[in-house]
Amino acid sequence: MSDTAVSTTYSELAAQLVARTDQDEWGSVRPSLYETARVISAAPWLPGEPRRVTYLLEEQAPDGSWGEGPEPYRLLPTLSAVEAALAVLRRGTTTAEVTGRLAGAVNRGLAALRTLPAAGPWPDTAAAEILVPGLVARINEQAELAATDGTPGLGEWHPGPRARVPGGYHEATPAHVARRYGSAGSLPVKFHHTFEGLADHIPEALVAEVPGLLGSSPAATAARAAASRAPGATARAIADLEPVAERYGGLFPEAAPVLVFERLWVAAALSRAQLPAATLPTLRKWAERLYDPRGVRGAPGLMTDADDTAMAVLVASLVGRPRDPAPLDLFHNGSHYDCYIGEDTGSVTANAHALQALDSYLRQHPGARHTYGPRADKLCDWLVGVQRPDGQWPDKWHASPYYATERCVTALAGYGAGHTSAAVDAAAAWTLETQRDDGSWGVWDGTVEETAYAVKILLAAATRTGHPLPTGRPHSARALDRALERAAAYLEAAWGPGHRHPALWHDKTLYAPAAMIEAEVLAVREMLRTRHP
Repeated sequence: MSDTAVSTTYSELAAQLVARTDQDEWGSVRPSLYETARVISAAPWLPGEPRRVTYLLEEQAPDGSWGEGPEPYRLLPTLSAVEAALAVLRRGTTTAEVTGRLAGAVNRGLAALRTLPAAGPWPDTAAAEILVPGLVARINEQAELAATDGTPGLGEWHPGPRARVPGGYHEATPAHVARRYGSAGSLPVKFHHTFEGLADHIPEALVAEVPGLLGSSPAATAARAAASRAPGATARAIADLEPVAERYGGLFPEAAPVLVFERLWVAAALSRAQLPAATLPTLRKWAERLYDPRGVRGAPGLMTDADDTAMAVLVASLVGRPRDPAPLDLFHNGSHYDCYIGEDTGSVTANAHALQALDSYLRQHPGARHTYGPRADKLCDWLVGVQRPDGQWPDKWHASPYYATERCVTALAGYGAGHTSAAVDAAAAWTLETQRDDGSWGVWDGTVEETAYAVKILLAAATRTGHPLPTGRPHSARALDRALERAAAYLEAAWGPGHRHPALWHDKTLYAPAAMIEAEVLAVREMLRTRHP
């Protein structure tokens, strides 16, 4: 295929992706087993339960567990599914066949839970310290009731030993959090997204009445309605949940809609190659609508956060509509940015995005260097300081270090002076050394998503000074070229329309934002094509 044809294909595919993303009012994520099971448990009054129960049964793995990823990531989905299956069994509303299947699923799920590591290590997913012990308590309660109240299909069933809270989690955490904020008189917004983990402990009056989904979460919304005594609470929840179920085939993702987050990441990814002219009107519309001087939130009902705010500032600059980075001041803590107010663990990717946003703004407004230059310099130092000894950066929003490392390298290579060279070099060396035999990269298995990030690390490092990197290390320009050639061949063979991306992103469990991943891969393939004029 000629270079012109390939380039035209990129422009067409990028324009099609932007158009699809613009037309989708919810977001290109798959349903969540965890979230759907929580809705099953809390909302028997919501139409469409048979579809959700069938989904729960179909998604159980041969080993009895539920969820995606390696064993530690399967803990929370399995807890959620077992508890939901027990709730449905105790309601006694299913056919004899489905009842039998649910009973078998419960037994296999409990057995799978007993085989999980006793003490992790567990992934840093959203509010796991609340959700895990809360579900263990609910399973034990449901199991004891099912064993004594003649639940249909279970006969003389006995659940076996009580489920135990895994090491690293604490049984009292949900009640402790509830008491803490009960005495304060209100529940912070940061807990709304995972409210289902606190619903058994939080008085209804502590949760502010908000329109739409609570914390952008179907599970939280269903849990609030189930716990509410207010007139019309169930009807309002049905009105909020049914449109989401319609979009996702009767099932539920962990956040809805995700259009702010999705559109900003799609625009930023495509800009790394080029922004086809046909996409600019839409991307500029996004930039103008999504920027907010009060800070940007990734979805309705969530807190404003530094990550989405930084990306809104960055995208505005990339599409020729620069906006002031001042909203980021809300999150600055003196050396770097907290992702949101009240954050427990920091995010390197949010800070890398903030550095990119500041850099892009300063390139277009050099007169603002006295305001934002010192802050960007401190941010460079902070990012370099948290790099792992082997050259990678991990982050709480993604299971793969290739995502966080790419974000940090892109930011440091674009802005940093000579003092960031060693960090960029180390990241490039780590990337070269961890390429798989088939040309891919991946934390568990090779994936097109992680391969795209790895390619961007190498390209950013190599173009930082105009010479192949890593400087001063035993990696030649030929080795770099060979790694990129193998990556290009892998991407050509592995990626195509309808490709199902493994779930690597962190929310309550793992998820895969398809449009964002597609934008990354499209851009990287174009970057590889145009690397050598």
